[in-house]
Amino acid sequence: MPPIERTVRGLIEAALRDTDPDGPVRWQVISTLRQRGDLESFIEARRLCAADSVTERLLGVDIMGMLSPFVDRTLPVLRYLAASESDAMVLYSVLIAFGHLADPRSLPSVIDLAGHDDARVRYGAAYALQHVLGNPPDRAGLEALRMLAVDSDADVAGWAALGVALTTGRVL
Repeated sequence: MPPIERTVRGLIEAALRDTDPDGPVRWQVISTLRQRGDLESFIEARRLCAADSVTERLLGVDIMGMLSPFVDRTLPVLRYLAASESDAMVLYSVLIAFGHLADPRSLPSVIDLAGHDDARVRYGAAYALQHVLGNPPDRAGLEALRMLAVDSDADVAGWAALGVALTTGRVL
């Protein structure tokens, strides 16, 4: 069911009431804010990224990953979270956001997280790397992707192997 509220703050509140990170209301709100693509949506997402609550930070990151018109303002926030966040799901979402934004300036943060202890974070890094390697692909980034392709977690390894194949045209 679509949220009735159409102000940015009202949309955010509706999304926060959907407690499922993959919930339909939450992602409809994110999609609506992506379509708006306005400064107010960015400011609210940035505010959420600084919240004490994991749920709010997660929503803020997921919104920011969809606001490509603000990539120059979004990357510093996401890179800060990549370096300081302790919650694995927020880090995973930061990496997915990097992948969506596809900006090579996020590559150092993605490489740093590629060796994380949590498989969810490494999976996010495997997804992001193929989108932020640049053209031609950055050597260190490609090496990180190759390392993830032999990860102990099958999902991480599979996604990274696909990324290597798509990036280099060679299957491992």
